[in-house]
Amino acid sequence: MTFETRIERSLMAVIDRCKDPSAPKKLSAAIEYAVFPGGSRMRPRLCLSVAQACGDRNPSVAEAAAAAVELMHCASLVHDDLPCFDDEATRRGKPSVHSAFGEQIAVLAGDAILVLAYEALLDGAAECPELLVKLSRILSRSVGVPGGIIAGQAWEYEATLNLAVYHRAKTAALFNAAVQSGVVAAGSDPTQWRNFATRLGEAYQIADDLRDCLSTPEELGKPTGQDSLHERPSAVSELGVNASVKRLGCLIEDALASIPSCPGQDELKALINTEMDRLTPRHRSTYAA
Repeated sequence: MTFETRIERSLMAVIDRCKDPSAPKKLSAAIEYAVFPGGSRMRPRLCLSVAQACGDRNPSVAEAAAAAVELMHCASLVHDDLPCFDDEATRRGKPSVHSAFGEQIAVLAGDAILVLAYEALLDGAAECPELLVKLSRILSRSVGVPGGIIAGQAWEYEATLNLAVYHRAKTAALFNAAVQSGVVAAGSDPTQWRNFATRLGEAYQIADDLRDCLSTPEELGKPTGQDSLHERPSAVSELGVNASVKRLGCLIEDALASIPSCPGQDELKALINTEMDRLTPRHRSTYAA
């Protein structure tokens, strides 16, 4: 079974419970709308890839962890798009949740998806209580304060910030959770994977900053130029395009070099290279000189 099939099956199992006749219909529809169809599903694919590289001793636990990480990501997008934050009208090539269902339902849908992430863990890891505790802690720290995605969002409203700290919280934290969750689900030690996860997350954020600056709305499925419009911190505004591309290349190299020796090391490197090529081919060929 492919990673994609495992991920979609796990997500659907969680989302299906929201379709209970006793649930508010508009809220149920908004939750499903926010999760399906997905984007690249990079974070859950990374989680399952790392679990497989480490032996994949508990496939159902790995699937639950992958679903939980993706649900946290989906919830963060719903909240990010709200008028009080980025005020994005589109996401993944369709109206954003608040554009389609209204601001109030969007807030509730995002909150509900956060809860569903923990439901996914409880469903998949209930028979492995020690793993459940570890995975819940990893997920909580990747989302909360001081270093999770909520803190990352809050840094945008501070008078001064450190760009690396901001990137580690806003994006790298959830990548770190995806990697650590895959390792823990497989029964291995996540400590030696932290550098890989952090570098990869920072690389992904710089790639996202570059895409916002250089891509078209049609390519991204959402408006571009938003970092400049909202005066958000970004690698491009702080470093410039050329330096950002060079920094991106260095982070990818560091991430690949820091993958611990494991049976699935080559397959994991191939996944990372494919994903980064998908995100940044034009940037590298045009600016990396």
